[in-house]
Amino acid sequence: MTAYLGEFAALATAALFTVSSTLLTLASRRIGSLMLNRVRLVLAVGWLLLAHALLRQPLPLNVGADRWLWLGLSGIAGLAMGDAFLFQAFIYVGPRLTMLMMALAPAMAGILAWIFLGESLSTSQLLGIVVALAGIAWVVNDRNQKPGAAPEDRRQYWLGILCGLGAATGQASGLVLARPGALGIPAVSATLMRMLAATIVIWLYTLLRGQAGDTIRKLSIQRPALWLAVGGSFFGPFLGVTFSIFAIQHAAIGVASTLMALTPVLLLPVGYFFFKEKFGWQAAAGTLLAMAGVALLFL
Repeated sequence: MTAYLGEFAALATAALFTVSSTLLTLASRRIGSLMLNRVRLVLAVGWLLLAHALLRQPLPLNVGADRWLWLGLSGIAGLAMGDAFLFQAFIYVGPRLTMLMMALAPAMAGILAWIFLGESLSTSQLLGIVVALAGIAWVVNDRNQKPGAAPEDRRQYWLGILCGLGAATGQASGLVLARPGALGIPAVSATLMRMLAATIVIWLYTLLRGQAGDTIRKLSIQRPALWLAVGGSFFGPFLGVTFSIFAIQHAAIGVASTLMALTPVLLLPVGYFFFKEKFGWQAAAGTLLAMAGVALLFL
């Protein structure tokens, strides 16, 4: 069992992001995606500082400038830029089509890790990635919404596709950039370093745009959204990202990122029972196909 700690952490990441995405979706409907991104990063930094205190882990102040560089770039790419594209894609084309684009992230991560980190994957792992990605794409594609005939609908559709691709690229590059900086230090410390870099960049941009005051005022009015963001930041940017760092520390990036990409599959029962969504045989068949891919990864 210990040989698969990285893989189990990646599966836990997918489950945690399922909970987080549900809570953050509800919050974004109240305060908007950009404002939510600013708030959840600050909340996540708070959770991570609390975790360091409870675990009696020293703050990562003396880990070396090279680690701060790699993890800082990773946070900016994956958590600041990647998630900004992700939330905007949710608005343009909805979560199902967005997650279809995000299913490309593992393949991108595997290619980037092969080019820059010299990682290699076995034949069964490559086959597992292909099968799991095919299942994920099939599941998400079951709920795709087609663009309307109006020009503005088509423009919004293609902007959403581009944002989804940007989100997948940000996630993949963020994982690859995190690997050199995260090895050999606690996952919670690496996550804090990534989150701090992303938070600083996002809030500097917010201050330059003069939107900090508006963010605080809107949160004071939308208290339910704040509590949803608190829960979402706990399960996603705090626990989820920490587990994802642990996963890439103990498993190949291509395998770990594929298992993390199972979130849209796990969202199917959430959508059915929580949001009362309907789905057909295609989603069920895609789920089974994705699970078969996961089984191949463990072999």
